[in-house]
Amino acid sequence: MKDTAFVTGATGFVGASLVRNLLAKGLRVRALVRPDAEMRNIAGLDVEIVQGDILNETALRSGCAGARLVFHLAADYRLWVRDSKDMFAANVQGTVNVLEAAGVAGAERIVHCSSVAAIRPPRGRVPAAEDSKYAGPHEPIGPYKKSKYLAELAALDLAAKGLPVVVVNPSTPVGPMDVKPTPTGKVIVDFLNGRMPSYVETGLNLVDVRDVAEGHWLAAAKGRPGERYILGAENMTLGDILGTVSELSGLPKPAFKTPYAVAYLVGMIDTARCRVFGGDPIAPLDAVKMARHHMWYDAAKARRELGFTPGPVRLALADAVAWFRANGYAPAGQSGPGS
Repeated sequence: MKDTAFVTGATGFVGASLVRNLLAKGLRVRALVRPDAEMRNIAGLDVEIVQGDILNETALRSGCAGARLVFHLAADYRLWVRDSKDMFAANVQGTVNVLEAAGVAGAERIVHCSSVAAIRPPRGRVPAAEDSKYAGPHEPIGPYKKSKYLAELAALDLAAKGLPVVVVNPSTPVGPMDVKPTPTGKVIVDFLNGRMPSYVETGLNLVDVRDVAEGHWLAAAKGRPGERYILGAENMTLGDILGTVSELSGLPKPAFKTPYAVAYLVGMIDTARCRVFGGDPIAPLDAVKMARHHMWYDAAKARRELGFTPGPVRLALADAVAWFRANGYAPAGQSGPGS
């Protein structure tokens, strides 16, 4: 009989890639899906659906029942929210609910998808590793990072109490099937639509979303409970990322870099406007604050202990560009050289 894996966040960007990964490995996959979820990413796949969310304990008990592996990926991922109460409920209490339900059900391994948002970013441009820790919840910038930090602390606390929880910290996934899209996917979409006249220079660690999915599997197979593993690939400046997308798409790279002080002022005014009049800011202030750091990370531990071997980010960016164009997010265009 096939082993069963229960996946929360299965319709999301990383979750859908993980579902495909697990099915290819011969596992039976059970997915927690909200009634209003966008199903395009897993449509047509041989997946058992459990309706509910991570605050619904009945649904979680049903999903975890008989599952040898549990992968918790569901999260509220937004860089700006008007009211952060729901985000903290989903990301922190939801995490506790999933991991405790998996423990009661007797799962042999529980993989919690955290984020590099829970790892203190480097000072300067030396990549941070798993031992880089925030001094407390006052340090992470914005509700999203704070909630992911607190969720990871809760996961590690449950691991210390005996649950077989392994934590993975993906960096910035890119690739196909980014249906929402994620904040990074939106940068690519805006670029392809000519909506990026300038940019604020920063640094990111990019990784193919399919490699992140494989990293989850490797964490379940080889990870040590109570440990966290960065799943990242290449550290790049935003300018270099946009240059690569320019080459792949055949579109010009923005020539102007917005000074940080100007971006901060715009972000402050734009965010205040949305708090008063509604809508979402084009330049959330928290996102501008994050851009001040080069968020570069070192995945050596995952390579060493898990056998994590991510592929070239250029290929992931090429697939992202092609997918966005093929699915109507951006006009079709002439691909650049080397795509």
